[in-house]
Amino acid sequence: MSETICVLGIGNVLWADEGFGVRCIEALQARYEFAPHVQLIDGGTQGLYLIQHVQEADSLLIFDAIDYGLAPGTLKLVEGDEVPRFMGAKKMSLHQTGFQEVLMLAQLTERFPRRILLLGCQPEYLEDYGGSLRPVVKAALEEALRLGLQRLQDWGAQPRPRSRPLDEREAVTFLELGLERYESARPSESLACRIGDERFFPAPV
Repeated sequence: MSETICVLGIGNVLWADEGFGVRCIEALQARYEFAPHVQLIDGGTQGLYLIQHVQEADSLLIFDAIDYGLAPGTLKLVEGDEVPRFMGAKKMSLHQTGFQEVLMLAQLTERFPRRILLLGCQPEYLEDYGGSLRPVVKAALEEALRLGLQRLQDWGAQPRPRSRPLDEREAVTFLELGLERYESARPSESLACRIGDERFFPAPV
């Protein structure tokens, strides 16, 4: 029986570079097919709801935007027992708190993946509600996919170029939030404030 492999992208696509992990999963599914024992998960900001996927995985690959204090777009690979520590080292959002707890709970229940790899990208900008990946992070996504596919190959995931277009019903991400549709439908900054409702901003003194 083949070991279960879980590929998980976490983050919030609505906050610019925070969506890096989810965009990685979206691209992997659109471009590649995998063996039946491989599961691709858009973890979004689900936190503790992801515990079952972590506990059931023999091998776990995580894509996420992580603030390592490095140059924007820098990729860093963290493995094994170091992963929970890095997930909570410098939290950018509540999803990281939740997922760090998921990993710790999996350890406490002794149902922790035998192999775990965090492939994190240093974000450039987050405070852009409705924004997308900045160019330097979008460019890093391609290298992240290459590194992820290399590890998945080593784990026996059998990645291969997709032989047929992805059926929209099979997509792990919401169609309305797909990268191309999300970016093309975005209003200009002059039409949509990026940081909140300007009606509630204090008037300049």
